Amino acid sequence: MENNEILKSIGARIRDLRKERGLSQESLGEKGGFHFSYIGQIERGEKNIAILNLVKIATALEVSVTQLFSYVDDEEKYTDSESDLVEIVKMLRAKKPQQVRMVRNVVREMFKEQE
Repeated sequence: MENNEILKSIGARIRDLRKERGLSQESLGEKGGFHFSYIGQIERGEKNIAILNLVKIATALEVSVTQLFSYVDDEEKYTDSESDLVEIVKMLRAKKPQQVRMVRNVVREMFKEQE
């Protein structure tokens, strides 16, 4: 993957996380201590963001730094079980936190019955 593609992938992931949380570029910038135009440049893949700034953005988005990289290696090879898990995670990312907790609780109950 080329450098430009990596920057665009990380920027797209930041944009998606920001939108999931209902934040504007300006509000994310305020939470992270950045100007909104800098957030826009990151999201478009125009800026090579420093690691410390990635940490600030992850903190402002209330995610781990590793979650910012989830789009980077989409070509990674998975086992069948891992592919199923990746698909489930992708579906859950688009859901509200309450819905994710509900799914978690259902899965817990399913496995309780099997013990």
